[in-house]
Amino acid sequence: MKNIRRTVRLTGIAALLVTTVASTASPPSPSAVELAQEGDDPAWAITEGLTTEIGPRQAATEAEATARRWALARLTQMGFQNVREEPFMMQTWVRGDEEASLIGPFQPQKLHIAALGNSASTGAKGIEGDIVYFASYDALVAAPDAAVKGKIVFIDHQMKAAQDGSGYGQYGRARFTGPNVAAKKGAIATVIRSIGTDNHRVPHTGGTNFEAGVKPIPAGALSNPDADQLVRQWQRMQATGAASGADPAPLRMKLLLTPRNLGQQRSGNVIAEVPGSDPAASPVIIACHLDSWDLGTGAIDDAAGCGIITAAAKHVMTAGQPRRTIRLLWAGAEEVGVFGGKAYFDAHGKEKHAVAMESDFGADRVWRVDFKLPDSAKALSDRIALAVAPFGVTRGAHPAGGGADVGALIEAGTPAIDLQQDGTRYFDLHHTPDDTLDKVDPVQLRQNVVAWTATLAILANSSDAELP
Repeated sequence: MKNIRRTVRLTGIAALLVTTVASTASPPSPSAVELAQEGDDPAWAITEGLTTEIGPRQAATEAEATARRWALARLTQMGFQNVREEPFMMQTWVRGDEEASLIGPFQPQKLHIAALGNSASTGAKGIEGDIVYFASYDALVAAPDAAVKGKIVFIDHQMKAAQDGSGYGQYGRARFTGPNVAAKKGAIATVIRSIGTDNHRVPHTGGTNFEAGVKPIPAGALSNPDADQLVRQWQRMQATGAASGADPAPLRMKLLLTPRNLGQQRSGNVIAEVPGSDPAASPVIIACHLDSWDLGTGAIDDAAGCGIITAAAKHVMTAGQPRRTIRLLWAGAEEVGVFGGKAYFDAHGKEKHAVAMESDFGADRVWRVDFKLPDSAKALSDRIALAVAPFGVTRGAHPAGGGADVGALIEAGTPAIDLQQDGTRYFDLHHTPDDTLDKVDPVQLRQNVVAWTATLAILANSSDAELP
């Protein structure tokens, strides 16, 4: 009887101990996706901090150098490893004075203009000339040299808003190489309608390129309302000429652009890592670009992108060490020629990368995921599509293209995934003074981070059988 009572007593004590231990046990650690949904918002902190403390960050200027120092400190503070700068040298162009006016035959009117990157200078006194109108880039290409020689070329077009940003490549040719075409035909300058979808009186800058052996000419972009004004005056003169049976009087412009070339200056990439548990496994690379154009504070292009990829990597790191190393590339000098992406490829292109991703299309919600993966990764892509579906992301049918700074890696065969952002309003703001923090929606920014975190957590723990 005594033994029975002792057994009962011991059993009760054991049960009490189990209950006590269970009641004091720590709850399970949150997953990376749970952290992204409910925890701190490092993406907003990075976007706000970079735009507030640094602001515009044009490539190879002191502002970009300050931004690199800021990034090194911030990434180190957040707990990333192997944080470093990888410098490179580049030719550097900076903006000067910018003025444009329609000076005849109507009452003179000032226009809002921004020089395009790599534009030549008009000289301090500016230039005046007759305008020759082209409805499109293709019309300029088809024009005889005699129609262009000695004139200021104006290229008109009307880019339309689209969720996927389609149209930028087509209409962007007027900026990318339109001044080069005009220079080869003997134009004294080129002015384009801004490559943008807004009706604000703010011009969109961006780079243009001249072929080797082609002497650069002054080149600028007019705000869309000012381009509309020029077109109306042009049409009015054509109609007056047709009604009178005489050649229309020329539309004239005065243009002052005084940019300068500073020669070779230093830029650089900022690299940081989340070390994986398997050093032999190839890393996942995720990219953004640190530099911006100088007109705004570079919030959507691309401080938000750096915030998104860094927040996702931070959440995966906090949830537990992944199998693969996650490498962050905050690229320098993307806007003026993807110099940072090229420098990264020169330094690391022979290394094997499991997959490449980039965020450089603003901060509005992710709506589609696209893949360009090996056949071995079919189940992996299915898991990712399933993981992001609850956040309103559908699976696309097009192969992923990656972004500019990982473009060389992808061209060399690195697999890619695109988390496509809604670009409906992106080209209202792109490369303008309106690219400022107030345009970033914190709710949509967090949805980006959640989708990125869900995707990155799967990729960083993928097997060698799925990704190289």
